[in-house]
Amino acid sequence: MNLKRTFGTILTVLGIVGLIYAAYIFASGSTTGQNVKTTIVYAVLGLIFFASGIGLVKRTKDES
Repeated sequence: MNLKRTFGTILTVLGIVGLIYAAYIFASGSTTGQNVKTTIVYAVLGLIFFASGIGLVKRTKDES
């Protein structure tokens, strides 16, 4: 198995987990300033990891 494809899969999974956690924090209801900042940080990091993971998996050729 290709190392880049494996790393892309790991990044994608981490991005999904980050986005789900950001949605959980958002849905929990508290609107304090610290909670909003935390939600934004997790959402942005989740998006970055997810997009980079998907891009890495798509760009890597499967050479067997």
